[in-house]
Formats: sequence, C-alpha cells, structure tokens
Amino acid sequence: MAAPPASLGVGARSCETAEQTREWMEAIAAFLGRHRPLLEAHVVNFFKDRLWETVDAKWMECLRGEPVERLLMLPSGSVQDHWPSSLQEFILTARSLVLPRERKSPQSFLPDSRVASIGTVLAQGMNTKKKHEIEHLSAMVDAVARSCGAKTVVDVGSGQGYLAQALSFEYQLPVVAIDASSHHASVTNTRAERIKKHYAAKCLEKQQFTVPRTVTCHVLSSDTLAAVTLDACQDDHGQHVTKTNNCTETSPQNGKPNHNVPQLVLAGLHACGDLSVNMLRVFASCKQVQALVSVGCCYNLLSEDCYADTDSCPGFPISKAAKSSKLVLGKSIRDLACQSAERWRNLTKEMALQNFDIHAFRAAFQMVLEKYFPEVSKLSPSIGRQGKALRRQRLRKVVESCSAVGKTDDLSYSNPKEQTMNTDCSLPTEPTDPEGAVRCCSSVQFTGDTYSTSGVDDSFISKVNVGPSDIHLDECHKFTLFKDFTASAFGRLGCGFVEDLHLFEIWKSVQHFTEFIGPFWCLRAALGPLVETYILLDRLLFLQEQGSAVQASLFPLFDPAMSPRNMAVVAWKLTGDAL
Repeated sequence: MAAPPASLGVGARSCETAEQTREWMEAIAAFLGRHRPLLEAHVVNFFKDRLWETVDAKWMECLRGEPVERLLMLPSGSVQDHWPSSLQEFILTARSLVLPRERKSPQSFLPDSRVASIGTVLAQGMNTKKKHEIEHLSAMVDAVARSCGAKTVVDVGSGQGYLAQALSFEYQLPVVAIDASSHHASVTNTRAERIKKHYAAKCLEKQQFTVPRTVTCHVLSSDTLAAVTLDACQDDHGQHVTKTNNCTETSPQNGKPNHNVPQLVLAGLHACGDLSVNMLRVFASCKQVQALVSVGCCYNLLSEDCYADTDSCPGFPISKAAKSSKLVLGKSIRDLACQSAERWRNLTKEMALQNFDIHAFRAAFQMVLEKYFPEVSKLSPSIGRQGKALRRQRLRKVVESCSAVGKTDDLSYSNPKEQTMNTDCSLPTEPTDPEGAVRCCSSVQFTGDTYSTSGVDDSFISKVNVGPSDIHLDECHKFTLFKDFTASAFGRLGCGFVEDLHLFEIWKSVQHFTEFIGPFWCLRAALGPLVETYILLDRLLFLQEQGSAVQASLFPLFDPAMSPRNMAVVAWKLTGDAL
C-alpha cells in the first residue's frame, strides 16, 4: 500500500514525522499552560468566583460590546483590527495550532476509492448526519482493506450496525460487528436479514449475500478486544453467518490465536472513550490486524494517567512523548475538546443568546445552592433532564411564548433530531457545548403555553435593570425563566425551595455581570479545538513511535459542520509482522 503524506500542517505546522508531531504537541502544551485558568473554568462558578476577572480586563471590555455574531466567530479564529493586540494574538495563535478540519474526499487519500451512495433501504433509520458519515467512512474502509489485502473488517463499537451493513452489502466485505449491547446486536441481526432480502431480490444474477457476524462483549481493555477479535474472525471458509457471542472482561476467550484468522482491518465510527484508543493498541500488537480506520469521540470519557512510569494503559495520554510532558487535562478540559468551531459559527443569534442565558441560570443557581443549601453545593450536583420528548415539548412552548411577544421568530432547531442525540438523562454541571446548553433550557418548567408567574410580585420584578434592547427576552421573562429553572433543579435534587424574593435578590446581584458570559465562554470555546488537536496528535504519535513498519495519518473525512468529530486516524502496516 502506498504511503500518502501524514502532513496536515497549518503554515509551518506538520505531523508528517514523529519529530514534527512532537514539536506541534509541545507548542500546544506551552500555549495551553499559559491559559490554564480559562481552561479550568467551570460554568457553575462563573458568578461565585467572578471568573470574568481571570481574563484580561481589556479583552472583556472590548468583547462585551461586540455583536453576538462576532463572538461566535472567535473559535474560528476571526479577529477585528480594533481589538487589543494581545487578544488578536491569542485568537490567531490558538487557531494556527489547530488541525485543519475541512473535509477531504477519500479519493484524495486513496485514488482508487469509491464512495457508494447508500440507498433508501440501507439508510433506513439514519439521519442526514449518520448517512453522510457511513457513506464516507465505508468508502475509506473498503479502499484501505483492498489496498492492504485484508479479508475481513472488524467494526468496533458497531451500535446498530450501520457501518457493518454498508460494508457487507455495498462493498461485499465480510464484517464482524462488536458491541457491548445485546440489544444492538439483535437490532443489527434483524435489520441485516431484511436488507439481505432486498439486495437478493434486486440482483439479477444469483449472488450470495452475507450479513455481519455480531459479537456482544463489554470491552474494557485492549487485551479483551484483541482476544475477542481473533476468536470471532477465525476462518470459517468464507461463510459469515449471523451469530452472537457473549464474553466478559474476566473471561475474554483469549486462547492462542488461530492461524486461520484472516488479515483484518479494524474500523470504528465514533467508538466511545477508551475504545478508540484500545483499537490503536490492538493494531500495534496483533499481526493479523493490517490496518486501522478509526474516528473517535467522547474525550470526556477517556481514562487519564499523566505519569509515564506507571503500568496502566490509559486512554490519554497514549504516546511516550505525551506521557513525558506531564500535561494534565482532566475531565472538564477533555470535555472542552468536543467544542466545534463550525457549530459555534453556525448558531443563530437567538440560539446563542439563549445558550448564554442558560449559562447564567446555572451559575446563578449555584449561588442559590451556596447560600441556602451549602451541603448540597459541596456535592457538585448534576441537574437532571426529563427526557428528549419532554425537552422538545417545553422548548416548543418557549418558542411559542417568545413568538407571541414578537421577540424570537428564528428561535428554532436547525435539526431537531441531531440537537437531541444525547440520550443521557443528567445535565453536566459544565454545559459548554452550545447545543448542550440548549438542551439544558428545556429542563425549565412551564405552565400551559406561558411562563409560570405564580407567586411573583410584579412590583419587584419591574425594578430589574433592563439591559440592551436586542436581548431576546426582557429581564422580567429572564427572571421568570431563572425561577422556573431553579424550581426544576430543586425538584431533581429534592431539596425544598427558596422564596421568590430571595431568588430575585440573587438574580439582581448577578444580572449586571451576565453580559460577560458570552465573551468568556466564546474565548474558552476557542481553546476546545486546540485540546482536541493535542489528543489526536497524541494518538498519531503513538503510531509513529511504533517505527517505520507503520504508516499513519490524520484525515478529515466528514463535513465538520455536519459531523464535528470528523478526523479519522488511518494506519496500516508495511509488513505482516507484529510490532
């Protein structure tokens, strides 16, 4: 297989060699170190710790007067000539250290690759984002498999089998689909049989279609993944049948590898947390695994160990150089790595203002906890959400109420299905994701089609100092939303209630500083792509450290506006030997 260049450099930056990758990572680590307070900031403490004061006062004074549209462009590296030179340098330097994310076609990587358009039957159940991902990733996996002579693809973290089925039916590749959920395996099997009948019916010649073999296993280590992969892929004379195997971490069926195991490609679409990293280790250690195509996600779920002299196998860091650097991220900073400059700049003004309001509500609620429920505050509680359907219903009520007063005609989801893809029922205490912040809003309780104002004295609400006229809700409604936000949060935490007058006193004390929230969180979001770049370069460097027998590259496979986690780690061996 030819070796395409690994360089994705911006200007002087390149990751074509291990030395260049190390230098890039060192530059990022040095930059992040200079802005540690901004990195480590928690939204819940914004008012309590006066976090806006941790940023250069000239920056905040400048940005507080900027239009929202310009704030949303900060993560994309956009600056204005009249801004302080130090602010411009911060934004431009951060952007210069980020991996370029503009999508490239698989043909630019492997000229003989082809992107098959997924038909209606195969695409059933996929939204636009998923269909885009499956079409381009399956094309890349097929091209890599053919180039290195691999016979079987192992889809790690296969979910409902979308990638596995595309590879099986569109590219006629034998596939083993590994997932921790037996329900996912059942869905994959049922769906695959239905698709098989469709393909068989439209095929003029008598052709044997095979379905992915499913394996149910909760993979917690690279050893388990290696054992399950080799066991599932033993040569069965080409007859891949639907079969579900079960294993546990304590008994991973790890006998001696069968010599009939074919040459393999490991593939993964947004394999969560450490699973993507375990794929890298299995690629490096198993001689049967000839190639790897992996798109990771959920950096906040990575395990982390910053000490190079331990025997642990953390999800971060993984390269020797990164372990030696002693850069510690932590969950909150790794969560920041999921920020997307493309998603920020594509937010509408109204949606952005709503996000900033939610940040303000959560931070003000923390002040309520600190004052009236200090024992609860010390536990760093998460505030629950009531489920996707209820969140959508309540957001619609917000839209209807806002439209009634002619304020926010554009306050709507650009893609409701993708806005609610996260099915976790607890709200992080650090909702830095602009979409995540929107989901927080729907936790607010409403009565009928209007905001509940029972028990609120209009005489003291009217004393609120109304801010700029372009704010999407007037301050009376904002306090009402804050009051309902606290009611919902108290219901989740089970800790009584606070009189409206006391809530109003806290809201009034922080109201003036809410104008700093937008600038502060957009500045912090500008560091997110930088953190993700460091994590991705760490994975690339791990592969480069394996020596000249491995070729590895980072490749922007998806449209980042549609799929922000769009960077694929692609690697293959130049020999058949284990590393």
